[in-house]
Amino acid sequence: MANKSDFIGSLAKGLKVIEAFNAEHARLSISDVAEATGLDRATSRRCLLTLHELGYAAYDGKFFTLTPRVLRLGMGALASLPLAQVVQPWLDQLSEQIGQSTSVSILDGTEIVYLARAAQRRVMSIGLMPGSRLPAHCTSMGRVLLAALPEEEARALVDASDLTPRTVNSVTEPERIMERLAAARTDGYAVIDQEVEIGLRSIAVPLYNAHGHVVAALNTGVAAVQSEASDLAALYLEPLKRVQDGLRRVLR
Repeated sequence: MANKSDFIGSLAKGLKVIEAFNAEHARLSISDVAEATGLDRATSRRCLLTLHELGYAAYDGKFFTLTPRVLRLGMGALASLPLAQVVQPWLDQLSEQIGQSTSVSILDGTEIVYLARAAQRRVMSIGLMPGSRLPAHCTSMGRVLLAALPEEEARALVDASDLTPRTVNSVTEPERIMERLAAARTDGYAVIDQEVEIGLRSIAVPLYNAHGHVVAALNTGVAAVQSEASDLAALYLEPLKRVQDGLRRVLR
């Protein structure tokens, strides 16, 4: 652990400002950033103007938006992760076989982080790529990852989550979410029916390493054209499980 003298407070504040931006808050004013980060306006302003000067943020005189340059901060690290490197060819092959987009993610607190993706067609209004984040409690990958945790730990993360409904189908009661996690634990997979976005369904399975530990989740997201969400298991569970079995032999 670093000594207190080794800690660079200004760097920590700058990273905190970058983290204030997300899909729902892509354009932020100085006041918005101050409120989101807990920093004062003067500090928020200096951080934002520094990001602008370095090309990491655009500024229209009132609102700041992150530029593609900020991806340099995370894409290299994500791409270098052994897990992302190992799963990508499996995702590419699976996506071609089933004709649907496929993804792998890991759990980071109350959110999932996309590590790798093979896109066939866009079924969400927001573009997903490595580094994208979504709430764990209402996503298929998030539910199988939460289901792999000890129940008390999973419940603590659910209680700490922002359960604001994203659609009319979103499950927002902690006890009902815990019931879905129990079902995912028993079934070995999770299906989401338009909880993240209307028109989107997905099915996910956990990914195990050679020691039997859950290290990530694999899913496919499809347009809600089936008569029932349960049809997803009949259509896609077997190919997902084949990749699950294949990766179990190579993941360490």
